[in-house]
Amino acid sequence: MRWLELRMPPPVVALVAGLLMWLAAQVVPSFGWPLPARIAAAAALAVVGVAFDVAGFVSFRRARTTINPLRPARASSLVVTGVYRYTRNPMYVGAALLLLAWAAFLANAAALALVPAFVLYLTRFQINPEERALSGIFGAQYRAYCGRVRRWL
Repeated sequence: MRWLELRMPPPVVALVAGLLMWLAAQVVPSFGWPLPARIAAAAALAVVGVAFDVAGFVSFRRARTTINPLRPARASSLVVTGVYRYTRNPMYVGAALLLLAWAAFLANAAALALVPAFVLYLTRFQINPEERALSGIFGAQYRAYCGRVRRWL
């Protein structure tokens, strides 16, 4: 399955996951649960998710390194400051939080179950290849960073 590595942009993966979540909620409405504050919970999660996305994007722009997730070998600098002190993948954390917000809005367990599937897919087909590329470029500096900062949160 290595042919799936670095093939689909993570925002597209998130959109597909969001669509599948909506479909799951339609197919199995009996998995719904009452969530009185679902709008507030969804909004709060979405705000935090967007904040992670924006913080990661801004850090990459400030470092003048590639933002293209399909070409990690083009990275020109290792970003370890800002939000990257807390997670090695803030933009992916942001996407996962946005999917959690969507699940809260849908208030459906079947939809919620697809969030871990998104995380597993991204880890296997996006993050692992990125980490190999960055380790090849930045060597011991990147491996030390990986030792200090978690992949997700």
